[in-house]
Amino acid sequence: MARRASSRINPGWWIAALLLCVIAIAGGRYLFDFFGDPYRTLQPLDMRVYMENANSLRGNVYKARGTIEKSLGWHPAKGRMFSVRVDGEGGPAPLPVLVPASLNHINIQQGQQFNLRVEVGGGGVVIVQDMRKQ
Repeated sequence: MARRASSRINPGWWIAALLLCVIAIAGGRYLFDFFGDPYRTLQPLDMRVYMENANSLRGNVYKARGTIEKSLGWHPAKGRMFSVRVDGEGGPAPLPVLVPASLNHINIQQGQQFNLRVEVGGGGVVIVQDMRKQ
């Protein structure tokens, strides 16, 4: 009686295929995070330097990533002021930001996470130039 050939795949091929899938997923995640940051060419806002002397950063544009904590105030001509918990090297820190009236079309609610392009204005006021939800 003749024997049939084994049609099983070598376990080494299964392990190689699994490793290839894991590498592809990790690489895709890295690329998505890298290219998903709309402000990747900007320097991140250094909260330590900002807290020490905000005027030294005046006139510069930075990027920040944070979560809206609460609304601090509103003026129809100037815009809205929010407290944002910004991720930094020393851990998260609260940052008051002014969202100008030109960005009133953005719905901002407590707990939402945003990528921010900010400028440090006169007196150390952080003014949002652009913001996108994460």
